[in-house]
Parts: sequence; structure tokens; C-alpha cells
Amino acid sequence: MTRWPDHPMTRFVPLFLLSAWLCLPAAAAEPQLIVLHKAASSLGFYTPDGRHLANVPVGKHPHEMVLSPDGRYAWITDNGTMRIEDAGTGGNTLSIVDLRERRKVGEVALGEFRRPHGIDLDPKTGLLAVSTELPDRLLLIDTGTRRVTKHLETQGRTSHMVKWAAGGRWAFVSNSTSANVAAIDTDTGAVRLIPTAARPEGSALSPDGKTLYVVNREAARITLIDVAARQVAGEIPTGKGPVRIAVTPDGRQLVYALMHDKAVEFADPASRQVLARVALEGRPVSLTLSRDGMLAFASAQDDDTVYVISVAGRRIERKFKTAPGAGPDPVLEIPR
Repeated sequence: MTRWPDHPMTRFVPLFLLSAWLCLPAAAAEPQLIVLHKAASSLGFYTPDGRHLANVPVGKHPHEMVLSPDGRYAWITDNGTMRIEDAGTGGNTLSIVDLRERRKVGEVALGEFRRPHGIDLDPKTGLLAVSTELPDRLLLIDTGTRRVTKHLETQGRTSHMVKWAAGGRWAFVSNSTSANVAAIDTDTGAVRLIPTAARPEGSALSPDGKTLYVVNREAARITLIDVAARQVAGEIPTGKGPVRIAVTPDGRQLVYALMHDKAVEFADPASRQVLARVALEGRPVSLTLSRDGMLAFASAQDDDTVYVISVAGRRIERKFKTAPGAGPDPVLEIPR
């Protein structure tokens, strides 16, 4: 056993070293990634460089997910089909995963409402907004009781994605087959249909909450919606097949996945011009940003590949493979 030299000050050395060690940046503080494995019906945990850590089984063919405000839980839509075009009744549950314990801790039963797809959480009310495709509805779910509290008409076909406006009253649902967005007053159930271009899918809200950006997969453009007026405010031409979109925290860049063009593209919402494009080897089906907005994550589902892209550098930082046949879709960064 090592002995410290016999000196009055040496009794403080171990305590000093322990304090210094505790003040060092801890590896445990490094964020992790969770990847929804659509084909494998699981939630995968990964290190930032793509090392696989664990899988948690969820419902069949999950499509979208959202985190609780504290980052402890993931709420996942168990759609039950692989693609929007697929026939079938699909599933009727949400899976709840404890990200700290890496296990499924519950389900929300949706009853007659099947093929849940889009999901968003309002931090003010704690309500989940979930869009279902069979029938086309918007469901409101209390995260405390884990029950559906309200179901609302969307007045459209294939209600695919959903986004809360600030304040927790209005929700915007992309009706993909009917080429419009339903602005729904969740207090009264009133609906205002806002025309878009062909096949509206993902959407993102500007940091000030005033503008909703909706990508139109089969029209190669982004529709800008004035949230307060609930009407079209303009559009931005894009490459082919925009499916998911995010806004940088400063609101100065739009980042979106081009499924048909196999790329991630950047646009300036102020000038409404495309700024740059990053080519990928596979077709991206998802696009999310890291918590600080410095990285974009895009999954090529058919290739079992996740691309990590520098937003500032507009280049691929790295890419990593999931297990063969996992079919990765959305990626989220979580605190460790």
C-alpha cells in the first residue's frame, strides 16, 4: 500500500485530488443518441460516434417520437405499417420508454384510432398531440393519466404529421393526401384548412412562433404559414422530395431532408433562397437537430445508415450503421 510522506500538508492531498477529479468534464455528461428502428420495431441507444449500446423493443413499426420536457421519457407512435402508402389497419398504441433505465415502462391504448404517426408535446399543458391515419384524427393525450382526453376531426386525408403552436391551443396537422394543413383549435374543435402543395409532410416552427414551415414531398417546395393568421405567407423552392425539416435555434437557417435527391439542403427563410446542399449516398427519411443546433441527423432507412452533418460547415461529419434491417428513422440527442 502506498504511504503519503509524513508532512502536515499531505493529509489534504487526497481530498484535493478527489475535488479536482470531480471538477473534470465527465464522460458521463456526454449526450447520447436514440434512433427509432422502424423496421426492427425497437429504440436503439448509441454513442455520438455511432457505437451501439442497447435496444428497447417497442410496438410494431414505430414512426415518430418526442421527449418529455425533462428528457427522461420517449413517447413513440407505434404505427404498425412501414410506409404511408402501405395498406393495413396498423397499430393503435403509443410506447413509453424510460431513457435512463433503457426499458419500456408503459403504453397508451388508442382504441379505435389506428396508425398513429405524428406526435408533438406542448410543454405548457403537458398534452401530447398525435395524428392518426385510420381514421384521420387528432388525438390529445394527457401524459399524466396516459389517456386520450379528446379526439378531433382533421377534415383531410392521411393526417400524417402534427406540430403544436406556442400556447398549447392550436395544432397544425399535415393532411398528406389532400394537400393541405389543418389548423385545429383544440379548445373548440374548429378547423381551418390551409392549402399547401402536393404531399405535405414534416413541419417546423420558427423560434418566435410566428411561422410554420411545411415541406411538400411531391412538389419540391416549402410552404410558409402565418401561424396567427392561419394562412399561406409564401413558399421556398427546394430540391426533390423534402420530407422532414428543422429550424436552427437562431431562426436563420432551414435544414431539411431531400428523399428523392438523396441530400440534405439548407435554405435562408429571410431571402427564401437555397443556400447549400450536402449529398448523401442513401435516401434520407428523417431530419432532426442536436440540442445546440450544431449538428443535423438524417437517417437513410433503406441503407441502415445515420448521417451526422455539421450545420455550420455544411458537410458530413461522420456516419454510422445500425444493425442490418433496423430501418432507422428519427434520431434524437438525449442528455446522458
